[in-house]
Amino acid sequence: MNRASENITPGNLSEAERLAWLRLIRSENVGPVTFAELLKHAGSAQRALELLPDLARRGGKASRICPLEDAEAELDAHGRIGARLIGLHEPDYPQHLRHIDGPPPLLSVKGGTSALTRERMIAIVGARNASLSGRKLATRFAQGLGAEGFSIVSGLARGIDAAAHEASLQTGTIAVFAGGINVLYPPEHDRLLAAVLDTGGAVISEMPLGWKPRSRDFPRRNRLISGLSLGVIVIEAAKASGSLHTARYALEQNRDIFAVPGSPLDPRSEGANGLIRQGAALVSTADDVLEGLGGRLAPTLPFGRQFREENETAPLSRSEPDGKLRDRVLAALGPTPVDMDELIRFADGDARSVHVVLLELELAGRLERHRGNKISALM
Repeated sequence: MNRASENITPGNLSEAERLAWLRLIRSENVGPVTFAELLKHAGSAQRALELLPDLARRGGKASRICPLEDAEAELDAHGRIGARLIGLHEPDYPQHLRHIDGPPPLLSVKGGTSALTRERMIAIVGARNASLSGRKLATRFAQGLGAEGFSIVSGLARGIDAAAHEASLQTGTIAVFAGGINVLYPPEHDRLLAAVLDTGGAVISEMPLGWKPRSRDFPRRNRLISGLSLGVIVIEAAKASGSLHTARYALEQNRDIFAVPGSPLDPRSEGANGLIRQGAALVSTADDVLEGLGGRLAPTLPFGRQFREENETAPLSRSEPDGKLRDRVLAALGPTPVDMDELIRFADGDARSVHVVLLELELAGRLERHRGNKISALM
């Protein structure tokens, strides 16, 4: 289980907490993992905001903190378009997403919550230039699994994504955006987006309103698509496609991967066929998926460790790392990613102090986190 969702206690954020959380996650060099580390270190988002300048300074560079007026404006903008920001431990936050590595502390959401809060969710992804056969398969899987109570998750892209959303409008569908939820991509899917919202579906993103998606934002989006779901169905994926990125995230998140085989003569099927060779479940019907999911259909996901904020007025009694430990951590880091646990052993300090040093470096823009609990220095 990831650190951010350990010991989560369900409950709603106060408006002051929501504003502080938003300011913290929108501050420079603060991602989901860093957010969780800061909250553990400081005890609350507000306290973390107060400590952040000094932490970044000790890391070697000043860090921009999201101004209060910017966060207030973003909250107001959500209200004006009928959207909201849902916190990690709030009841409407998707339960499976809580348990990925580095879940978004706040999700930007527009639409209904019934599809978003189900235990049964399945992702359907595939080629943008899908064949007619591929679209028909996506439709059959979405309709069959929707009839079994599944919310269908996809990225509102052309091809397979669009077919899956269209087929699950009446049973529940969730579109995950790489940019802000008010930035539609592709723009020609305006009618499909309206249909998703009109039928009680939801649109979600971890990015700020108005954010225009860049190429590097789509892998982040793909990790949410798989993280929301019990499994991922891949239909017509080319060898180096985003759908295969989603499958890789699914593997890391301990999700099931299902692949629909295709003709070896069709490059659009090369990726899905490759997944089958690597051990993904071969499926041709919704019943195959149901059989493959097995015991996951009634999961018991514990909330785990506390992630609520501590008393903000309680004094901090924790000691800060010394200069010698910082030197050892810096000496151990280079451009090649290293395992976090190995670094802690090498630095010969307590784990908490090493994490504080890494926080300082990350807030100063001198550290990069990689998948698999690895880190490297930005040279």
